[in-house]
Amino acid sequence: MQIFSALSASSAVNNLNPMASPITTIAEIGKHEGQAVTIRGWLYNLRESGKLLFPQFRDGSGVIQGVVPKNAVPAEVFDAVKGLTQESSVIVEGKPRADKRAPGGFELDVLNVQVVQRVSEADPYPISLKEHGVDFLMEHRHLWVRTPRQAAILRVRAEIIKAARDFFDDQGFTLTDPPILTPAACEGTSTLFPVDYFDEQAFLTQSGQLYIEATAAALGKVYSFGPTFRAEKSKTRRHLTEFWMVEPEVAYAELSDIMDLAERLVSFLVNRCLEKRRADLTTIGRDISKLAKIEVPFPRISYDEAVKMLQEAHAKGALENKFEWGGDLGSPDETYISSQFDRPVMVHRYPAKVKAFYMEPDPQRPELALCVDVLAPEGYGEIIGGSQRMASYDLLVKRIHEHGLPEEAFKWYLDLRKYGSVPHSGFGMGIERAVAWICGLEHVRETIPFPRMLHRLYP
Repeated sequence: MQIFSALSASSAVNNLNPMASPITTIAEIGKHEGQAVTIRGWLYNLRESGKLLFPQFRDGSGVIQGVVPKNAVPAEVFDAVKGLTQESSVIVEGKPRADKRAPGGFELDVLNVQVVQRVSEADPYPISLKEHGVDFLMEHRHLWVRTPRQAAILRVRAEIIKAARDFFDDQGFTLTDPPILTPAACEGTSTLFPVDYFDEQAFLTQSGQLYIEATAAALGKVYSFGPTFRAEKSKTRRHLTEFWMVEPEVAYAELSDIMDLAERLVSFLVNRCLEKRRADLTTIGRDISKLAKIEVPFPRISYDEAVKMLQEAHAKGALENKFEWGGDLGSPDETYISSQFDRPVMVHRYPAKVKAFYMEPDPQRPELALCVDVLAPEGYGEIIGGSQRMASYDLLVKRIHEHGLPEEAFKWYLDLRKYGSVPHSGFGMGIERAVAWICGLEHVRETIPFPRMLHRLYP
């Protein structure tokens, strides 16, 4: 065993693994029980009990507790561990040992330590293990993400993104990338971020949908995955100004087809997280039994039925304000409806006047749009919004004018209705809202590494 020697940060960079044992991650450490291995990470916490040290190390894949008995390691190693400060970067050699009491089921008997950088006690790591206010944590978001719970949330987010891609790729969809800079609104002119584009004005995209309608006509089944922007001056727990959406679009699909697609996607995502990220969900504190109930088919109710449900709730005193037919569902309305089900509920056929200009009217009741919102249970509200798209050139021109949009900016979009128009449908799923629900989070600000909200542009 190599005897510890103190290394400066600069010299450590030139010799980042003096250990002879193989490098592994904390997540994979159970595969090497009883064997000497090396992990590279940071000190999360350090406890001391007489001649025993209990350092907790993290490496991005998880956290493991080390055990350092004073009489079992060279004095230099013991002193080096004892002198570590929170978030000091270290390379640690040790032997993993099964322990049912330990998080992850293993502890690490430490053999050797190399200090890559010791955080100065004169300028200590600002996020201690005590409680901090949300404003303080958001100002230090670049460091807050290192904590076990925040890291677990980001791993679940990554799993949801991968699972969404796998779902569509395996079903014959082609990924196509819409532009982020656009000449006109998709969802409404009041929530656009303007951008100077040489001698013209452009806008940050609200959705890739209009563009993937074009690629669906070329490829049949497509999806996009990218950032979207909404300049809503909202401070609710569900809103970000920058977020990510996965958006499938299918030629020859009607509303019922994409409702089927949406429920299969959501069920797939939940099952993948239960399969691959159960330990992270436990770290976050999620009640996994509630996720285990998510299976198809999902309940489906019409907008009319939703209105009746809300009005009855108001009559019983469960809702403060009476909901009137013709309005769009707000957050309190979605919260109430979704709280009545143990799995996502699909609300379909809203009044056309409260929905986007491109939605196909219901042939039985033209005042309604062939659209659907998927509301997550436990009061989380909308995670998916979709519709059958308008196929008629003349009706689409009429709706563009009714919404006060510039026809010239949509000339290319109207072309899709002139040359081989077909019924087609799609939806958008907000990744952050899906993460918030699956992780059981109170606010979407924890679902993305660096959230952008009203008055929040730092860090």
